Amino acid sequence: MNYQIIIKSANTVDQIEEYWTNDDYIKLLEKFDYPDASDADTASLRELLFMAISDFEPKDAAVIVLEYKLSEDLNEGQIQQISNDMFLDKVCEEYPEIGLHSTLFHVNQLLFKAYNGKFPNAKATILECSMMASEGASELTKENVLKLLSNGLSDSTLIKRLFDHAMNENAPFPEAEDILWDLTTSDNVNYTLTTSEYWLNKEDIIASEFEGVLEESVSAE
Repeated sequence: MNYQIIIKSANTVDQIEEYWTNDDYIKLLEKFDYPDASDADTASLRELLFMAISDFEPKDAAVIVLEYKLSEDLNEGQIQQISNDMFLDKVCEEYPEIGLHSTLFHVNQLLFKAYNGKFPNAKATILECSMMASEGASELTKENVLKLLSNGLSDSTLIKRLFDHAMNENAPFPEAEDILWDLTTSDNVNYTLTTSEYWLNKEDIIASEFEGVLEESVSAE
């Protein structure tokens, strides 16, 4: 099916405001030995957490936050290794398991802000676009959206370099589920997607209006 794609905006951010909840802040405050966290003013929870974190060595704080968010995905040794690597590299971009990149980004940025830049500063991209089908309008998947964006992206874009076949052919693209952290639409035409700047940045977009063709993916024989 043919689509007309319009890029409405592409913004670079260093945090996703709605990711950390007040409940997260309260639970983390307890882990950082802050008393009566549940009684604190909700408007000040984030700042209180930053104050509590600053009483700990950065590596120890990294371990606590990583254990809070990823204890079911990583073992103790992996968490210790990541807590060391986070000072030197953007682990949220380089970790081999793409499915953990999103959570590692949020952990990294919480620590980056709590310690005023002692951790590397990672970025995310929020892209708003419309994808109008030539016939009807069914909700698109993350895989669909990435394939349709291909014609508007530079060939040097990391996604296209690493997944050229999946991006440009009717081949399965399971990695899309992890490359795009979030995809929302209210009308199956206008979409907002969030991903790492590592995968997609504003400079990668070479056209604001273009066409795309979406074919049904076929499994490899």
